[in-house]
Amino acid sequence: MRIRGCVAIIGSLVLAAGPGGAHGQGPPPEDTTPRILGGTRSSLGAPPGAGATSMLGAVPGSGDRPDIQPLPSGFIGNRPGPATPRVPFSVTIPGGGYAAPGQGGLSPTSELPQALVPAYGPLEMPLEGEDEGLADGLTLDQAIERLVQANPTLRGQVHELPQARADVLTAGLRANPIFYADAQLVPYGNNSPQRPGGPTQYDVNITYPLDISGKRWARIRYATQVLRTLEAQYQDAVRLQIDNLYTAFVDILAARETVRFARASVAGLERILELTEDLFRQGTVTEADVNRVRSQAVAASIALNDAEGALRSTKRTLSALLDIPPRQAMAIEPRGTLRDTIPAIPSTDQLVELALTARPDLAAYRIGLQAAHANVRLAQANRYSDVYVLYQPYTFQDNSPFGTKSATSWALGVTVPLPLYNRNQGNIQRARLNVSQTRAENYALERQVVTDVEQAESEYQVTRSALGRIESELLPEARQVRDSVLRLYRGGEVDALAYLNAQRDYNEVVRQYRDMLVRHRRSMLDLNTTVGHRVLP
Repeated sequence: MRIRGCVAIIGSLVLAAGPGGAHGQGPPPEDTTPRILGGTRSSLGAPPGAGATSMLGAVPGSGDRPDIQPLPSGFIGNRPGPATPRVPFSVTIPGGGYAAPGQGGLSPTSELPQALVPAYGPLEMPLEGEDEGLADGLTLDQAIERLVQANPTLRGQVHELPQARADVLTAGLRANPIFYADAQLVPYGNNSPQRPGGPTQYDVNITYPLDISGKRWARIRYATQVLRTLEAQYQDAVRLQIDNLYTAFVDILAARETVRFARASVAGLERILELTEDLFRQGTVTEADVNRVRSQAVAASIALNDAEGALRSTKRTLSALLDIPPRQAMAIEPRGTLRDTIPAIPSTDQLVELALTARPDLAAYRIGLQAAHANVRLAQANRYSDVYVLYQPYTFQDNSPFGTKSATSWALGVTVPLPLYNRNQGNIQRARLNVSQTRAENYALERQVVTDVEQAESEYQVTRSALGRIESELLPEARQVRDSVLRLYRGGEVDALAYLNAQRDYNEVVRQYRDMLVRHRRSMLDLNTTVGHRVLP
């Protein structure tokens, strides 16, 4: 019966050990590859709260990567309307009313025995403060700088910008003149009284198209607005990739904290196991108490292995974003903290105003609206075709077969297409409708941005308040209760089960604190992404 209970206990502890890497894996072998520092110190902006330029404003190509071409500054969104040109979201307990009949040699099924050891993966608050990483570790600013320079997705999307510049060049090209030469009135055979013909005439013509409706300038304005829109869309892609970086970076910090908590738990339970074995040798506790504590120690070791596996997995995710070779992923040592060191943030109204100004997707829609108006002007300019002016500088009439002097002359002409039927009416109407659609979508996005900022600011305030109460109230009280029961247990006044129950309650508070700490750190960085500006570090 004791063996069955221990198996059930260990099984429940393994299931509750939490997500992570492979169960039972030991720590990885020591990695001798160089530590990845992410390049030089970041110079992407002033400290948060100082009114500095956005961290999103880093210009690709400004780092040490010569293989990436520099881009214009001021990139900013998302695609404006669909007509935008090509652009390079219960188990029933046995017994009671469900009991089997007590006849025919059958008896009701007995209830499953309750586990005596709490089914929670153990955690313990380390005595020292948070591990912020090595002094020369990879900071968040350095990670952002490397992301902008080396992220594979961004390096693919950045090629759309020189393509758009080529479109601007193409839009500004003038129509080519046409050169034409001919020979007319050429007789079949020789001229004779019986077969008169000619005189043979030779012409040289030059036809030059005249853009009387301003199509070329309309094309240039439209292509320029499209280029600005693409720059805005690229900047929004940078913003979203930085948000992915935020997630991966915080995942590593959270996994590292979980490893610290799990190691502290293993060390603490090993000390309790030694104490319990001493008490068992003194006859104060039973062998069952020793087995219960040993089961908790085993569960703590399993939880530590899971936490270390999760840490390795998060490093691989970050290495993919930063284009760091997989073999060097384990050498990444981020430096940062999960705690909030900012005394206060701007008010909700200030955050909303900042987001409406700085959000790249909003800026892209506004630029896209200008592009839509330029497209209307281009469609109107295309109502009229070019006028072709003909200049014939040389015409030669061969009169020698008739015994008279040959003649030369010149000519001038014009060809004007008459816009009687096709005046580009359909494209003009479509371009006007696209203006209305883009304006409506821009309005909807503005309302969505306001909602997103208010929700992000609310999440930040809620998690900050909850974290403060846990630190000031829950943790000290849970620690005091656990330590009081531990003193009684050391004195032999309570059994191991009482102490393990107190440890379970303390573990739950520690887990709640860790989760809230990570959640609050995510809310800080989510606020940056939602506003489109580096408000918090």
